[in-house]
Amino acid sequence: MRLASLVVLAALSAASLAPTTVGGSGCASNSAWSGNCSVSNNGSQVDVGGSANQPGSGGGSGTGGAGSSPGRGGSNGNSGTGSTGNAAPATEECPIVGCRGNYSVVTYPDVTIDDLASFVPARPSLGGEPAGFGVVGTPTNIIAAASTHTLTGPLLGWDVTVRFRPAGYVFDYGDGSNTRTTTGGATWASLGLPQFSPTSTSHVYRERGTYTVSLTLQYSADVDFGSGWRPVPGYVNAPAPPYTLEVLEVRTALVDRTCAENPSGPGC
Repeated sequence: MRLASLVVLAALSAASLAPTTVGGSGCASNSAWSGNCSVSNNGSQVDVGGSANQPGSGGGSGTGGAGSSPGRGGSNGNSGTGSTGNAAPATEECPIVGCRGNYSVVTYPDVTIDDLASFVPARPSLGGEPAGFGVVGTPTNIIAAASTHTLTGPLLGWDVTVRFRPAGYVFDYGDGSNTRTTTGGATWASLGLPQFSPTSTSHVYRERGTYTVSLTLQYSADVDFGSGWRPVPGYVNAPAPPYTLEVLEVRTALVDRTCAENPSGPGC
């Protein structure tokens, strides 16, 4: 940022240039350059010099003059002299970023998982295949589904947007077994697998009976105060509606007639 003007000399004759000081410029007593400027006048030329070592400045010095030929001021530690008859306004390198003015810094609060208690994420879905059933000793495919979504509202005195992203699926299969995965699973058909194939979320029941499967989805959270997403450490838990299934035993036997033909036959 450059501040104009340091010196303005308007077509003054050499005889009229009596010794003087420069006012209303960067070298004024109330300037950031105060104490770092020098002005001299020999009756035919006015020389202005400056030096500073402040944030935003190269710490250089230079002098420029008003006389008969173009001149250049020094910068970055170099110096130069010159003169010009009708000089354009000289410029002063601003020594402090932003220079004059009042500034304020906005600091956003640190957000914890507990602070997000008023933001309730969507519940995941939970199911399985075969739908409502399982077979002892073979994989029962358990499937959950959830998606990334956002909620808006007040938080710690600010209007914010909270983003929830599925991060972990904690399955409780109802027989004392549980597992955590980073996926909710998928159907056998979408995976290109035959029925009763093992998957990342399937479970093998060892005894027949009725079981209730539960799921807790762990959401990771981010907040946006209007300047970009900021991650919140930890997880927000969201339970899924329970899923109940009947696990059956399957027995095979060679018979010469179907159960319709022989209702009292093996397995009928």
